[in-house]
Amino acid sequence: MSTRIVSGIVDFLESGNPPEELFAPDIFCDLTMPLWRAQARGVEDVVRQRKQGHPGGGQVEVTRWAPTPDGLVMEFTEHWNADGQRWYAREMAWVDVVDDQIKSLSVYCTGDWDEARQAEHARTVSLIRP
Repeated sequence: MSTRIVSGIVDFLESGNPPEELFAPDIFCDLTMPLWRAQARGVEDVVRQRKQGHPGGGQVEVTRWAPTPDGLVMEFTEHWNADGQRWYAREMAWVDVVDDQIKSLSVYCTGDWDEARQAEHARTVSLIRP
């Protein structure tokens, strides 16, 4: 179950379109960014929320995930092209699953880093782990 859900989330984030039956019809999404918070209920609103923030596709790399009693938690990074730049974000999601569909999704995002922010970070910080 969890592997299918993780794969479905990646497909949704990369394409903007969820695989069939990934989301419960009344899914609730709570998205927290550094300076803002947004919520959506229902598949159409969740898809609209995603496409407003990331209108094009991108690449998602899941760095780790673990099952929870009611679903899973996952850590991932995203890269996408927009406005002539390559963007980056690092995120975590808490996913509640009921009857093999995502019922609730809470996403915590670093915010979207443009190329200048990524370069500044690379010059300023030496990470111990990628």
